Amino acid sequence: MLALPGPLAGLRDQAFDAYQRLMPRTRESAPALIVAIDEASLDAHGQWPWPRTLTARLVESIARAEPAAIGFDLLFPEPDRSAPEGDRAFAEALKRVPSVLAIAGLPQPDRRFRDPPGAPPVRLAGERELPLARYPGHLQSIEMLDRAAGGRGLISAQDARDAVVRQAPLVARVGELIVPSLSVEMVRVAAGLPFLAIDDRGGEDVDLVLADDLRIPMQSDGRLHVHFGGSDPDRFVSASEVLAGKVEAERVRGKLVLVGVTGLGLLDYKTTPLGELIPGVEVHAQVLEQIFDGRFLRRPTGAAAIEAAALLVAGAALVAIVPAATAWISAALLGALLLLFGAGGILAFRSGLLLDAATPSIGLLLVFGTLLGFTFAQADRQRRRLREAQARLAGELEAARRIQVGLLPDPRALFAGERRFSLEASLAPARTVGGDFYDCFLVDEHRLFFVVADVSGKGLPASLFMALSKSLLKSIALRAREPEPGEILTAANAEIGRDNPESLFVTAFAALLDLRTGVLAFSSAGHEPALGRRTDGTLEVLDHAGGPPLCVIEGFEYPTARRQLAPGELVCLVTDGVTEAMNPRGELYGAARMRELLARASDGAPEALVRALVEDIAAFAAGAEPADDVTLLSVRWNG
Repeated sequence: MLALPGPLAGLRDQAFDAYQRLMPRTRESAPALIVAIDEASLDAHGQWPWPRTLTARLVESIARAEPAAIGFDLLFPEPDRSAPEGDRAFAEALKRVPSVLAIAGLPQPDRRFRDPPGAPPVRLAGERELPLARYPGHLQSIEMLDRAAGGRGLISAQDARDAVVRQAPLVARVGELIVPSLSVEMVRVAAGLPFLAIDDRGGEDVDLVLADDLRIPMQSDGRLHVHFGGSDPDRFVSASEVLAGKVEAERVRGKLVLVGVTGLGLLDYKTTPLGELIPGVEVHAQVLEQIFDGRFLRRPTGAAAIEAAALLVAGAALVAIVPAATAWISAALLGALLLLFGAGGILAFRSGLLLDAATPSIGLLLVFGTLLGFTFAQADRQRRRLREAQARLAGELEAARRIQVGLLPDPRALFAGERRFSLEASLAPARTVGGDFYDCFLVDEHRLFFVVADVSGKGLPASLFMALSKSLLKSIALRAREPEPGEILTAANAEIGRDNPESLFVTAFAALLDLRTGVLAFSSAGHEPALGRRTDGTLEVLDHAGGPPLCVIEGFEYPTARRQLAPGELVCLVTDGVTEAMNPRGELYGAARMRELLARASDGAPEALVRALVEDIAAFAAGAEPADDVTLLSVRWNG
């Protein structure tokens, strides 16, 4: 396939998206059913991940209706810590039904899974090595579950230029092994096929062969251009209803059942070319529908040559006519040629072929502009305007940064001379401005309130929402007669979410320390858990059920937990920018490294710990551009 520069490739993708919006796929068959771990299931059975005993019950409930196969768009890489017998029960349930577990490709090997994953044999008909996506490492379920499953399917998608899902890999390489996708492996396991075959006839004429009468056309890199239909609630049943026995067996019998998460708090959502935001598991269901309907999209081998020839012929017509024609005739000719390109692309799409009308159209416009003689002058004027706009924007961003930093309190100045506690905080935005914030103040003579929060997104939108969220949290805390962190977050959830057109959300950890007794009351809205450090360096996670981020679930009531601090005990709060800081090799700083540093630090003062963490993160990142804001707050009760 012809590799285009980024802007032109993006324009081509937008053209293909427009075809999909004009002609979305009509759902003819319904081979797949999604058992959704949705909001109702999470409310009924608790947050994900569930105990494996419950997951085993879910599999048994589905199996009783005799599905063709069950596939999990989920990973189980760690043993069940809540109930040791859960893994055994889950494995036994998997053995009793045709089942497929997920594999996720990784950019580097995972020490837990060094052996290649189990995969069916693949017969290659062709002389070349196909340019399939290649993952040096992988993540899979634990060995007990992996042995019990009938197959393993890849759920990783190749890197995209933006957030829109247009293609899905049917096969890829994990190491040197060719591994099918989850959708393909479910079809193979359900049909009892012993192997897969790839028929490579050269160029982009490649088929994935499951049976003599079931051939799936794919690109040479193993990807399928997905022809999306609209999201359909009939594809879904709730896991809670399956567990309760409320789903008719006929809805499940003979279907390829996909089990995946759709709860909003789990954030596994994808954007389709139709502009819809759908759960990732529904992409697998739509791929299965295409396979069974036999309606595919393909970028043919000669597509680039066809597009280049169209541009050459149309450009020659402009060169011959425009110099001698009036401006109106020239413009009409250009419009007619552009319409012809667009109509050709639409007709090809109806036949299942992806031909790019956008790139030849841009080329034609460039030829037309050159012939009219004003392209360079216009570009020069545009560059000058852009430089001026960039200069203005840089000044505005610097002013915004100073304003944002000025909103944050300086603990050393605010609590100068305070002996009952020590507090230190640090914030480093990933960009000029960011969405993280912290706050700390006395709500009365004997109680200290502090909070660390992270607004979704970055840049100016996040910084504006940060200022709003910080002000409202402080106002709510100071207005309350007997403030409780959970009640403060509940009120903030209502007030912040009232005017939120961009659907932003905020994770927050709020706490109230009684300076007389050392009792710490705290509540979490989807935030990183706090760490407690005793005087001997022992670390303890401040466990708390908490709740979702603010502005995610309307009317949610956040609980408050309490913990008795010992004199000299320290509490440390961070945002995910700390644990997710990356070095140039793409490695994460991680919670384990942070906890190790906190535990071994010889000086337990908040100032020393915050300084040590900031310096260690900077040394780890080694100059790599930060992906997220880095915020830390540490407080010690002196007794």
